[in-house]
Amino acid sequence: MSDTNQGAAHLNQDTFTKTLADAGDQPVMVDFYAEWCGPCKMAAPVIEELATEYAGKAVIAKVDVDAESKLAQDHRVMSIPTVIVFKNGEEVERMTGFAGKDGYVKMIEKALGE
Repeated sequence: MSDTNQGAAHLNQDTFTKTLADAGDQPVMVDFYAEWCGPCKMAAPVIEELATEYAGKAVIAKVDVDAESKLAQDHRVMSIPTVIVFKNGEEVERMTGFAGKDGYVKMIEKALGE
């Protein structure tokens, strides 16, 4: 997403592939979540914070698995929250469950360093 608004981009079936393609060699971290999921609610403010902190270095995005069940299925998301990091359109890392800010930062930093 090329606009400069702060916060995580909310992706759907149409914007998901485009976002991965437009990111180039920037990592794209996608939080697969649902509104009713307790751990997802704990992760939400952390994801938003990371979107601001890594603006210009990485793309931080979210996918609502209830609204976009096909995307979740396509990426084998069985439990939520599941965070997947993509680099050059390919999955490079995945974490299921709330990892805390440190866990997510490690994922992003690892992808930035590759």
